[in-house]
Amino acid sequence: MIVLSAIKIIAPFDEDTVRSLKSGDRVLISGTVYAARDAAHKRMAEALERGEDLPFNIKGAVIYYVGPTPAKPGQVIGSAGPTTSGRMDKYTPDLLDLGLKGMIGKGYRSQEVIDSIEKNEAIYFGAIGGSGALIARTIKEVEVVAYEDLGTEAIRKMVIEDFPAVVINDAYGRDWYKQGAEKYRSV
Repeated sequence: MIVLSAIKIIAPFDEDTVRSLKSGDRVLISGTVYAARDAAHKRMAEALERGEDLPFNIKGAVIYYVGPTPAKPGQVIGSAGPTTSGRMDKYTPDLLDLGLKGMIGKGYRSQEVIDSIEKNEAIYFGAIGGSGALIARTIKEVEVVAYEDLGTEAIRKMVIEDFPAVVINDAYGRDWYKQGAEKYRSV
């Protein structure tokens, strides 16, 4: 049996936590994260354009790109697998400039987002797509905090414990996807 080690970290993140991680690191995240997808990001951008505050404290926050399914009886949440992160790319640099420190999703990020991650010393984590039922087991509490009318895309405050992820883009501009491709090509 192969046992892979992981770094345990707590959200929200401070700068030391972010600086300590590098692309390729396996992590187990505990603490508080916010679930938000496309529609919620659009609403947050519109609120910022109007000069309004965001519905949660963005400083040090982590956003998980997820639209969970409804919980079955006795469950905290339904399936909660990551959604494609690129759909949030046009909103992400502004949120990073305001203090967002972490994002969890799946797939590649644009170069503009990668540059903003480095500029703002933040982290992008990849979670395993297709594993929503397993990931849901790490979510211990859920509360809708904004945009309830969006249903599954409402912003949710979630308390997680040992949520598994991999650092894809670190605060130093490194990209695990590119590193993996380069390693494969050099073989």
